[in-house]
Amino acid sequence: MEKDTVATFIGQWQTERPDLAEELWPVEVLARIQRMTRIIDKQLKAFMAGHGLEVGEFDVLASLRRSGPPYALTAGALVPAAMVTSGAITNRIDRLEAKGLVERVRDDVDRRSVRIRLTEPGRALCESVMEGHLKHYAELLAPLDRATSSAVAEALQTLLLAHGDTAADPAPTSS
Repeated sequence: MEKDTVATFIGQWQTERPDLAEELWPVEVLARIQRMTRIIDKQLKAFMAGHGLEVGEFDVLASLRRSGPPYALTAGALVPAAMVTSGAITNRIDRLEAKGLVERVRDDVDRRSVRIRLTEPGRALCESVMEGHLKHYAELLAPLDRATSSAVAEALQTLLLAHGDTAADPAPTSS
């Protein structure tokens, strides 16, 4: 089997610090997750740019679309899912509003509350991009069969849950 970069790093450490050989096992998983995350981020950024979006903007659109009719959430509901500050969400909303993809609307019940609502052009763009996004993700996982993909997904879910990433998020991210 061909060696990846992580295997090379591990081999170098084993040569330089044989006393650490038995302690390097976490690197086999976590360094590969880090490297794969960088690959995914780079490709996703290029894919979204092809649609005139930034990744964070698509996350907002997808969160709104997934929320169901009327496709509206408060900015605060978008923050936990995006794992960014409220200021970053505001910036994303501002950019999407300038593009005509979302609009701010006062809540009918509580006029102090503002909801971010997907516009029809925003919904259409989200629908279009989502189809390509899923194909793109499938291409990234093409070297794995479905059973292996499921096993990896289950293992990663176990890790995420163990570190507090639970379904308590009101509007999970698109990815």
